[in-house]
Parts: sequence; C-alpha cells; structure tokens
Amino acid sequence: MRTFPMILAALLIGSAAVAATSPESWSGLVEVNARRLDAAFLLPGADFRPYTKVMLDEPQVAFRNNWLRSVNSGSASRARTRVTEADAERILATVSTNTTDIFAREFERAGFKVVTAAGPDVLRVRIGVVNLFVNAPDTMSASRSRSFTTNAGEATLIMELRDSQTKALLASVADRRQTQGPGGQATSVSNVSEFNSLASRWARTAATGLVDLKAVSPVPDPLKAGQRLK
Repeated sequence: MRTFPMILAALLIGSAAVAATSPESWSGLVEVNARRLDAAFLLPGADFRPYTKVMLDEPQVAFRNNWLRSVNSGSASRARTRVTEADAERILATVSTNTTDIFAREFERAGFKVVTAAGPDVLRVRIGVVNLFVNAPDTMSASRSRSFTTNAGEATLIMELRDSQTKALLASVADRRQTQGPGGQATSVSNVSEFNSLASRWARTAATGLVDLKAVSPVPDPLKAGQRLK
C-alpha cells in the first residue's frame, strides 16, 4: 500500500526527495480507513463544509513504464499493427479529456459547481491517472488485425484535494483498478468505453466521498492512523 503515497508524491510534487517519504511525514496527512479506495489520507482538523465548488486541474496521465515496448513485443504484437508514439499520445490525450469531463459531471451531480477560478468556497482537485496499461490498443490502421482481451486494461488513480486559495493539502487518495469490460474484440471504441466506465466509478466515489467529508467535518484532530470516519 505504501507505493501509492510514493507515486502521488513523485507525480504531483515532482521531487525525488519528497517521493521517498509518505504523506504523513511531508504534509501532516494521516492514513484513514477508506471503504471504497485502496488508500486515503486526511489532514487532521480539515473542514470541508465551506466548499460548494470545485476547480479541476487538467489530469496528468502516464502509461506504465515501458508500456509501449511491452505492447510492441512478443507474440501478441505480431497479430496487430505496431503502436506508434503518436498512437500513445492520442490515447493519453483521450484519457485526459474524458477524465476531466466525467469528473466534472459527477461533481455537478453531487451538488458542486465546477469553476475555473479560486475562491474561499472552492476546492482544487488535482487528478492523476498513472500506470495506465491498455492491453490491446487499436491503432485504427487499415491493415490492423483483430485482438481479443478479457478487459481493456488497468490504471491507478491518484488525487489531491487542496484549498484553492492557500494551496493547503487537505486530502489525497489512491486507487488501482482494472476495467470491467465484457471481453472480446478490442477496438478503439471498446477501449474508450471501458476506461470511461472506470473513470466514472472513480468520479462517483470522489464526489460521494466529498459529500461524506462535508458531513463529518471538521476532521478529528488528533486523527489516528487507520481511523474510520463515521
């Protein structure tokens, strides 16, 4: 489980020194018992009641290390057209755009207004979709062959919640999941659909979680590691 905080620090903070420590040590966050996520960290005493709006940063999306080499090697790759760097960039852009739209929709459904400017009632949401692995990317080449998979792939969500004015870090979460497709022939349409469904599950969990945090705010202080909030 400790790999998630390290990923979070490395991606969103960008410091090798910070990445070597967990959120408890560099931000004062404490790991709590999360029912719907692999890992969740909260700032003791944080009060989420004032936040009625959210500001979504552009998601940072990254493939798993050596993903391109992996999908272009071995017997599976010989059955389809090679995936190019341009194909990979197209996938990343699609995931980023769709994730933004999906999270915006779910926060609005939960009663939060999505805005683009900071304010005293605005919570800044920073999203990362990392370790993205697409099992059988469709290059949309005229000469492509069919690929069949049990699901489209997997990814890890990392997310930060910050006060939009002070930039204070109030919460961070991480969750690794596979897509839940029916299996069968992999196409660009089926891949996008499965990853959109995954993003929707994450977004609903995030929006519901924020509603729950408002209900239990302020967060207990002191906060015990592993504590479950009512």
